[in-house]
Amino acid sequence: MPVATERLNAYRVMWTIVMYDLPTETRKQRKVAARFRKELLQDGFSMFQFSMYVRHSSSSENADVHKRRVKKLLPEQGKVGILQITDKQFGQMEIFYGQAAHVHEGVPQQLELF
Repeated sequence: MPVATERLNAYRVMWTIVMYDLPTETRKQRKVAARFRKELLQDGFSMFQFSMYVRHSSSSENADVHKRRVKKLLPEQGKVGILQITDKQFGQMEIFYGQAAHVHEGVPQQLELF
């Protein structure tokens, strides 16, 4: 059985990022875009920015499962990008509100339930 530090290694834990730009000119297009967003939320994604959703996964294998699910949800029109990065890379992101940098309060304790 792997040690807890191996399971939660910052290079093993993954983030899946879905970025999209879907047409919303017609009522039908807006409905398709809303459905895509709703299905992302149902699969555990959280809004990071408008049209950008992120999901934490405990491993690259689990992240691949969610990437395949997103691929099955792809609308007929629009542009969708899927990016997978490690928790270490995600943690190195600099976030700004205007010109002020957002200070991280520290890494929260990870809780894994079986």
